[in-house]
Amino acid sequence: MGCRSCEIACAVEHSVTKSIYTAHLEKPTPIPRIRVILGDDLYVPMRCQHCRDPPCMAVCPTKAISKTDEGFVVVDPLKCIGCTMCALACPFGHPRFASEKYMVKCDFCVDRVRRGQLPACVEACPTGALIFGKIEDVMRYVAEERARAFVSAVTGLIEFRPLPELEKVLKVTSPVQDILNSYSKVSWYRG
Repeated sequence: MGCRSCEIACAVEHSVTKSIYTAHLEKPTPIPRIRVILGDDLYVPMRCQHCRDPPCMAVCPTKAISKTDEGFVVVDPLKCIGCTMCALACPFGHPRFASEKYMVKCDFCVDRVRRGQLPACVEACPTGALIFGKIEDVMRYVAEERARAFVSAVTGLIEFRPLPELEKVLKVTSPVQDILNSYSKVSWYRG
């Protein structure tokens, strides 16, 4: 919905104080590693995709970009010289300058994940548009949500009727049903 709660949570998480009340007072002001961009009337959260074979890491001349054991692609600000090669190589246009002249990018809040917490952006999202987990778990969750949405949409369209009425509507008859119908007026048979 474009509320940008994820951006605020990300900036606060990457601040020195880690407080929403004081982070904006810090110098330099912390910047979010996720951006919400409006594209074709839809808000899209853009963040690092943590590629399996990251092009940003391949082009970094100082090896400031590396992968953690969890697979997150991170920047070491002490090694980064701010050459912007990573930003040019990224197909998602993700790495960008911090005010201290080094590059920043989403690190998936690796320290939070190691403590068993969700990334700050995911935790802050009020609509559940951002989810985090192993691909198998995420895909299972998405499939279940889609199934629930489908069922709730379909049940509003389908009118459930008892089977005899349905047979009349569909005009389904069988030879057995024809025999039962012919005897339906006989008093000893109650159909």
